[in-house]
This record gives sequence, C-alpha cells and structure tokens, in this order.
Amino acid sequence: MFQPPAYVKRPARSVALSAALASDTKFARWYEQNTADHKIGGYQIVYISLKSRFRPPGDATADQIDAIADIAEKYSFGEIRTTHEQNLVLGDVAQDDVYEVWKRLDAFDLATPNIGTITDLICCPGLDFCALANAGSIGVAAEITDVFEDYDRIHELGAVKLKMSGCINACGHHHVGHIGILGIDKNGEEYYQVMLGGSAADDASLGKWLGPAIPKDQIAGAVEKVLDFYVQNRIGGEEFLAAYRRLGREPFKEAVYGTH
Repeated sequence: MFQPPAYVKRPARSVALSAALASDTKFARWYEQNTADHKIGGYQIVYISLKSRFRPPGDATADQIDAIADIAEKYSFGEIRTTHEQNLVLGDVAQDDVYEVWKRLDAFDLATPNIGTITDLICCPGLDFCALANAGSIGVAAEITDVFEDYDRIHELGAVKLKMSGCINACGHHHVGHIGILGIDKNGEEYYQVMLGGSAADDASLGKWLGPAIPKDQIAGAVEKVLDFYVQNRIGGEEFLAAYRRLGREPFKEAVYGTH
C-alpha cells in the first residue's frame, strides 16, 4: 500500500558529504548527533531538533514550519514525519544534499545538535497551558537546558532520556524516562518528584522514585547532581541507564539528598 519514493541510484558514500564533514566542524557535530544511516545507499535520515534553548520543547514558529515544508519539498520527497519525542524527521535526504539541508535548518535555528541527549527532553505543556496540570513544565525544561547549554558537556554525557510531566496523567512519559520528572502540588506550591531507571526501548522498565519531592527552584540542580554522579562513577563509555542499573538507586539518592 505504501510505495517507496523514487530513489536515485547513488554511491554508497557521497564525496561532497565527506568533504563538508572534513571542512566544517559545526556541521560535523550536527551530522553525528542528528542524522542516521539509511537503508538505501547514498541517502541519510535527518532529524530536525525542536529543542532549541530559545523555545519550549517541541515548539516551532510559523516561519520555521514554512521553512521545514520548503526543505522537505525540495530535499525529502515532500515528506515530513513527527516523532513521539517532539521532533521532526526528513526520512529520505540524499547525502549530496545533507550539507545544504543543514545550512537551511541552521538559518532558522532548527539545527540544535542534541538528538538523544539530556536537552532533547520530552515536556508536556504543564501549568502554563493545561488545566489538568499540577505544576509547570516549560520553565523547568528551560532551566535544565540552561544548565546543560555546553554541547561538549551534553555529548560527553551521551544518551540520556529525560521526560517530564506536569501531572499524573503522564503526557510527558516521565515513568519511562532514564530520568523522569513529575510535577505535583504540595500545599499550593510546585514541587517535583524524580524517577530514575525508566526505559521505553526494547529493555523496557519503569523508573523508581528517588526520594522526597523537590522544590521548583532546585529541580535543575538535582538533575545536575544525578548526572555528575553518573560521570564520576561510570565505567569507560557506559551509558547512563546501564550505570544506574549497575549501581542501583541508593547512591544516586545520596548524591542528590545527602546522607541521612
């Protein structure tokens, strides 16, 4: 029922792409983080990050949407896909065109090189837009993104899935985040519970509560403590989820709350 696009036979590896990667380090960083191999030789999958630190997660302006539509029309057979992680995908970009696609995305602040990292977080609308919410989400997401604004740092942290919900309805999937955050109302004030160890991948698991709810102005710092402890205790290139499963909850709890 779904016919493949009219792919053109191309070399398995584009000479133009290799030259651009060698000459432009900013492009090379984006390419490594925001693209994936395609099953058809000479093509690449391009992820458009909607996680700029200048907008709420998953948000885009009218001008950006127009730009994405134009890029998809010219470079990806007119097709754009959405992901449950609040990003967009151009599924069929010729490798010869990837550098030009990146330049056009970058001109509209759509080339943040953070797919799969701590700042590529899922965030529900929270109290700012949702009548069901108990606490805000967008402001907390901005604070976390500000803490981890250095790309060298977030890339060194590797794959970290942070998911945040403003209420127990869990629109942000917090219960299956490597780090999950749930906003709650505590005597009329916004507090946040932290979960660790969740996964929505093939190794699916539900996160476990780390400890008492944390005030809004301390939650970004708590996330930083969790990740600092991970970096100090990981073995080699061990990813966050693997390190948490090896170490268990208690040492992370102590890193955030101190010794009781």
